[in-house]
Amino acid sequence: MKKYAGKVLLIVNVASRCGLTLQYEQLENIQKAWADQGFVVLGFPCNQFMGQEPGSEEEIKTYCASTWGVTFPMFSKIDVNGDARHPLYQKLIAAAPTAVAPEKSGFYERMVSQRAYATLSG
Repeated sequence: MKKYAGKVLLIVNVASRCGLTLQYEQLENIQKAWADQGFVVLGFPCNQFMGQEPGSEEEIKTYCASTWGVTFPMFSKIDVNGDARHPLYQKLIAAAPTAVAPEKSGFYERMVSQRAYATLSG
């Protein structure tokens, strides 16, 4: 995550078999429109919502690129809720305790400013 210091991040838990998969294309359009201004979309596949992300890391990346033209970074599959919640999501929730948590479905988005990045990287 250190390579994203100084950027505005849109962190999104994603699922390829979710009814919201059209958002992949929308997220890619946002990424392209704002990338030159230091904006980055980061995709974090999650299979915690009705098993809507069953694929392997490679299958997910291939599907997103070939079906939706996704070029923004896609990370390994993680848990965003529960005891196995990924440390990044633990920090996101701790940094904004009044934000809606836990995540309720795929494509839940969290914006991180340049200043707030220090909270995540520390």
